[in-house]
Amino acid sequence: MEPGTKSEAKRDEQGSGAAGSGSGKVYHERQRLQFCLLHALNNLMQEKEYFTRAELDEIAGKLVLEDPNKSQWTPLSFIFKPHHNVVTGNYDVNVLIASLEARKKKVIWHDHRKGASSIDLDAEALVGLMINVPVRRLRGLWTGRHWVAIRSIDGVWFNLDSDFSEPKQFKDKENVIVFLDSILSQGGELLIVLQDD
Repeated sequence: MEPGTKSEAKRDEQGSGAAGSGSGKVYHERQRLQFCLLHALNNLMQEKEYFTRAELDEIAGKLVLEDPNKSQWTPLSFIFKPHHNVVTGNYDVNVLIASLEARKKKVIWHDHRKGASSIDLDAEALVGLMINVPVRRLRGLWTGRHWVAIRSIDGVWFNLDSDFSEPKQFKDKENVIVFLDSILSQGGELLIVLQDD
């Protein structure tokens, strides 16, 4: 199966695990509710509980306090808050950026007009990539967006999508570029995560 395709097999909702990557283990959290951002961040950083739900909730809460549009909130805004859903998770890009910046990472929104080939996948400061893709679930009755981490581990690139039963290894960097261009052409967004020295 190609790294970008969804498995039709029933997904195990069990949290996290690891898969072999030749010279070591690849950490991979599985999808639970709508916590794809939490899973993607931990997959990106290759560490269980590098980020926790409590930490992301706290970051989302701080962003709410700073929200200049609070006067436009409705009663439903207390559940479907601007930066996350308090029941299911579903954090937004502001939580992603704030959480990574708090850990001395720099997040750059990739200009999709340039294409993925403009990204230096060999950059020393590159931690990995976060993509946000449109998804359809329940036979198309529900549409939303899904966070996915892509990164190189010991020189091998992986798609660490939490919807997958295990990480999917890319054949080579050219295959990564083709995959990313496909995501961008389908309305996906791409963020580059760098170590911020």
